[in-house]
Amino acid sequence: FYGQVYFFDSLGAGKLPALFSSFLPFPPVHAMIEVRNEDQEGGDTMSITLSLQGCMAVGKTTALRYLEENVPEVHISCESTARVIAEVRRRGLNKNQYADYLEIQRLWIENEIERWELARNWPCTVMDFGAEEIEFYTLHYPQSIGCDWAVEAPLADALARLRACMPDRILFLDASAETLRRRKAGDAARSRTFFEHHLNHFMPQKRKWFAEKPNTDFLCTDGMTPLQLGQSVRTWVDACRFGQNL
Repeated sequence: FYGQVYFFDSLGAGKLPALFSSFLPFPPVHAMIEVRNEDQEGGDTMSITLSLQGCMAVGKTTALRYLEENVPEVHISCESTARVIAEVRRRGLNKNQYADYLEIQRLWIENEIERWELARNWPCTVMDFGAEEIEFYTLHYPQSIGCDWAVEAPLADALARLRACMPDRILFLDASAETLRRRKAGDAARSRTFFEHHLNHFMPQKRKWFAEKPNTDFLCTDGMTPLQLGQSVRTWVDACRFGQNL
């Protein structure tokens, strides 16, 4: 296993044995993950939904590709954006206008709820961003463009439904700004026009936001090769799937 994983909860300082460096103590994964039992016609089903988080160019796609090739029993759910983008364009909505922004986020929330519902059809799904990303973006994008918009109240019902679709556990892939910029420059296939805004305005808030969530683990990916990154993420996924204590 490569790299360092940092786990966060509200219990105080502590250390983890072997392979992992911890700022705070981390209970066994099976104690942290709520495995939902859903009664359906034909019997009960059990599933775990996991999510990869982090900045653009941090390596989420690389990790998911590794899982897809090496752990076929794990379902991979990539971001589903085409339908929402098409609808935003059809209606001529502008995310930098308050009323339009609310409408756009309603579309993203509904889209994410449908995606989560589909993911529950597999025993284990790893998502390229999940409902937690839509919640974070919905609440924080206005601040990143200097707007003090009321978002929580007008979207209360939609956000409540979204929050019922959160992943059981999140792995936040992290890296230095230097590493992220180097990886972006090396990936000519993707334009990532929002990259600098995301890095400079979102990431400080994002790290703080997710560090306060008890179901989020952090993996520092600086210096990792694609193979090492994939293997590290697989170790985390397997621990979540099999209820192992990292």
